[in-house]
Amino acid sequence: MGQDARPAGQNGRSPRGPRCIALVGPFQSGKTSLLEAILSRTGAIAKAGSVEACNTVGDSSPQARHHRMSVGLTAATTTFMGDSYTFIDCPGSIEFAHDMRAALPAVDAAVIVCEADERKLPQLQIIMRELEDLRIPRFLFLNKIDKANKRIRETLATLQPASRTPLVLRQIPIWKGDLIAGFVDLALERAFVYREHMPSEVIDLAGGDLDREQEARLTMLEKLADHDDRLLEQLLEDIPPPRDEVFDDLASELREGQICPVLLGCATRENGVLRLMKALRHEAPGVAATAQRLGVADGGPALGYVMKTTHLQHGGKLSLTRVLSGQIADGDTVQSSGGGSGRVSGIVAPQVGGDAKRATAVAGDTVSLGKLDAVKTGDTLTTAKAVPAALTEVVTAAPVLATALAAADRKDDVKLGQALARLSEEDPSLSVVHNPLTHDMVLWGQGEMHLRVAVERLQDRFGISVRQHAPPVGYQETIRKTITQRGRHKKQSGGHGQFGDVVLDVKPLPRGSGIVFRETVVGGAVPKNYIGAVEEGVGDGMLRGPLGFPVIDVEVTLTDGSYHSVDSSDQAFRTAARIGVTEALPQCLPVLLEPIHMVEIVCPSEATAKINSILSGRRGQILGFDTREGWNGWDVVRAMMPEAEIGDLIVELRSATAGAGGFVRQFDHMAEVTGRAAEQIIAARRAAA
Repeated sequence: MGQDARPAGQNGRSPRGPRCIALVGPFQSGKTSLLEAILSRTGAIAKAGSVEACNTVGDSSPQARHHRMSVGLTAATTTFMGDSYTFIDCPGSIEFAHDMRAALPAVDAAVIVCEADERKLPQLQIIMRELEDLRIPRFLFLNKIDKANKRIRETLATLQPASRTPLVLRQIPIWKGDLIAGFVDLALERAFVYREHMPSEVIDLAGGDLDREQEARLTMLEKLADHDDRLLEQLLEDIPPPRDEVFDDLASELREGQICPVLLGCATRENGVLRLMKALRHEAPGVAATAQRLGVADGGPALGYVMKTTHLQHGGKLSLTRVLSGQIADGDTVQSSGGGSGRVSGIVAPQVGGDAKRATAVAGDTVSLGKLDAVKTGDTLTTAKAVPAALTEVVTAAPVLATALAAADRKDDVKLGQALARLSEEDPSLSVVHNPLTHDMVLWGQGEMHLRVAVERLQDRFGISVRQHAPPVGYQETIRKTITQRGRHKKQSGGHGQFGDVVLDVKPLPRGSGIVFRETVVGGAVPKNYIGAVEEGVGDGMLRGPLGFPVIDVEVTLTDGSYHSVDSSDQAFRTAARIGVTEALPQCLPVLLEPIHMVEIVCPSEATAKINSILSGRRGQILGFDTREGWNGWDVVRAMMPEAEIGDLIVELRSATAGAGGFVRQFDHMAEVTGRAAEQIIAARRAAA
């Protein structure tokens, strides 16, 4: 059998139609380099570029090249042995994981690119979990095999805890001294010697290498036999299974999610790439299986899934879409599961060297649909008239870091709001909140680099320079003493004057009570039509207390007052009430309050001690920790923490967990701040004011 004549399985045929394959894996594992090697080996580009030289097809944005990392997904289409493949190169950093999470549901299979590095095991486990939960068939491509310093079985044992399904070794390395010179394909029963940037050369095996191959092949077959009674019988009876049946077993168990085949290679040297492509061609499922996994009915209307939204600087909005059934044509009106609709204005395929315009897209195609303004990432599209049900739900991770933004040039204020809206539409793991007290736009994201890239995009794509500062902590103040205070406003300036007079009882309330206003006026001392104005004035006085912060948990009762039949007005009584509150609060023993949050941190178990230390150093009250349910080797740590200490917590947390840790938080209560800490906070507030 020649090098390219391997049995295909499935009656000798590959799945029909274009396929879509995700390249995923931990940060800096070599996904972009593998995409480059695939495009080079399949003839889509003349020569593979490199991340270091900033000339790769993926990571082509200014931000990706500046930081030498993927900050968004890249789609590229190529052909191999007559079949069309679109590869989706997904970012590896947890900060940009939403792009991967949104694209994965509609891919046919995933290639997990990783290396023999125990430090990246938690990141690998996170990615494996996503694929397993979505039931996506997956291969593991063990990259940088030329730098391996462990035997392959040791490496596999190290990686296995990251996967809930068995990792099945498809290849074993051929060693020449301490270097890996090639590999043996255990299913094909052929040996190959690497040739840099060229197809591998077939060689014969003998002696110890042949013994190793036979032992490793038996191990592979035994794992396959766990799900195949016929193969198990053949092994028990020492009957060599037919090679085509072995390939069929590999394909069926991959598609059912029962195994994760492991292949070897080195992306930068283009080693192992053709073997990977042949495994994808013969064993990865096609769009029909993907549609079935997502619950798409046979014979229904055209359906597509939006994997990514992009706003071009001059070309409008593009929706990267996987067509799952039927056909979508340029000019078709589509309905989305989000309730929006639109007319497709242009269909382009993500070809290397420039997108290629298409008149139609058929089942299996991955294309960008133009100017669907009402469509968003994660939507299901159809050409039918009825609104389609969503095929899947994309969950957005809770934000963990924020920065307050203001346009450096005031004339860009409106433009900044529009640009942030576009960025958060492209990447829903970004969110924008307007702070009504400071009038800042607060941009929330998944980490330090995530926010940095967003700010760089504002400059590079929209020409907007911004000023940044830390978002203000939600400090408030309350009181500890009850007093009675008169508030009086009298002004005469010709014609009608202004007169308002109120007597207020001001007293503290239990935490969480808010601001309560009552009135016990008798005898019409303050006419009923002015009571509402008095309440508004009380609210005005609570906006900024004597310490400089909003006041909470106070009851104000209007008990008495007086009015003038000509000069009294709503505004006069509102002003009098504000004066009364402002004069009363400094006499009520004001006290500073800070928000306390319940924080739940997930981290690898080996990092739990570090996390406890970090929390203690940030005034955290550790409530306890437990194993993370369903996650081997992970813990959950719970603590109460001041909001002021949570601001950049994620930076330290990620550093302590090799980029894998995360947390969610929820406001719990307000607590008093006293002593030197309170003095420093109040002084800083007054200086800022």
